Amino acid sequence: MPYPTILFLAALGLGLILELWLLQRHRAHILMHRERVPDAFANRVSPEEHRKAADYSGAKIALHRIDLLISALVLLAWTLGGGIERLNAPWAATPWGELAAGIGLIISFSLINGLIGLPSQIYQTFVIEERFGFNRTTPARFFKDLLLQTLLGLLLGIPLLGAILWLMGAAGTYWWLAAWGVWIAFMLFISWIFPTVLAPLFNKFTPLEQGPLRERVEGLLERCGFASKGIFVMDGSRRSGHGNAYFTGFGRNKRIVFYDTLIESLDGDEVEAVLAHELGHFKKRHVLKGLLSAAAITLAGLWVLGWLSTEAWFYQSLGVSEASNAAALLLFMLAAPVFTQFFQPLGAWYSRHHEFEADEFAVRVADAEPLISALVKMYRENASTLTPDPLYSAFHDSHPPAPVRIAHLSSTIS
Repeated sequence: MPYPTILFLAALGLGLILELWLLQRHRAHILMHRERVPDAFANRVSPEEHRKAADYSGAKIALHRIDLLISALVLLAWTLGGGIERLNAPWAATPWGELAAGIGLIISFSLINGLIGLPSQIYQTFVIEERFGFNRTTPARFFKDLLLQTLLGLLLGIPLLGAILWLMGAAGTYWWLAAWGVWIAFMLFISWIFPTVLAPLFNKFTPLEQGPLRERVEGLLERCGFASKGIFVMDGSRRSGHGNAYFTGFGRNKRIVFYDTLIESLDGDEVEAVLAHELGHFKKRHVLKGLLSAAAITLAGLWVLGWLSTEAWFYQSLGVSEASNAAALLLFMLAAPVFTQFFQPLGAWYSRHHEFEADEFAVRVADAEPLISALVKMYRENASTLTPDPLYSAFHDSHPPAPVRIAHLSSTIS
């Protein structure tokens, strides 16, 4: 067996064992604390709500464990099992040329992979979310959304994929640098059109009505120097009982979005505090930093792909006998996460650091107590566990664990 194949299998196996072990730790830690609400939440979360959160987390962990095993088997089937080789054979035999055949290979792979993952999505939505009272979508809406997402993916993805494959074949040794420029332009374009073109295809966005709440929000925006295209309420309750808030877009195309479920559950002080946190991400340039980090990582990844695509062992060690630009791109997309998963704690730490900074900004322009109150309501109503395993959280959580975050905010109250 070639050395690169052994390395791939070792990374895949080690990563799978690590993830399953972390999930087991996470589940055991939650169950151990299932019957007792943490002291910091004792007066805000009932024992019944705490147990619900524990059971909800347990159900998601069980599904995630199955998904991990299936994903590993599917990955092996696509690579060492010869799946990509077999899928590519009919495309390579077409008279349409290498570019069209490459697009066909990657698109057909994506559609098949999506179908493989569909049962898990259905179970998550119509069994787990339904059991715990969060699902509000219907089968008709679910499949309509899925169809629309697929069509948008094809409409937007095929030109991008075609451009990158063309550059791989026509732009010479440094094609990866040109491809990086195309990717950056594409991501900026998507960020620009998402608020006004893409998001409204799935949800209705209504301007926040005039009244005391809008006046408070506009006052906060003015104090923070944040100019946006508007403040909107999204009908998230059509699909889920979960609540959230965010701002999206960039430049003059920014907009504030509240889920209707969030507006219904929080009072004016709490809404203002949540928005202050979101504005903290803007004022601390977290979005810009995230874009720059993603750009740097993408550039590094394309550079590595540029090297691997010229090496015969790269294809052969992953079950593909004939080199091609499409096969190189597809194999890289499959193999890269096997190795980069070990760097997840760095990304999670970076994200949690930004969340602390946004909280600190919110405390300065609003107040700590309303933000604490809002977060506890969101934890409670989203059935988020208050007792995650610390090591699991360090690997996976983009936000600080509930007890840590609330303690950090509480320390600012004099």
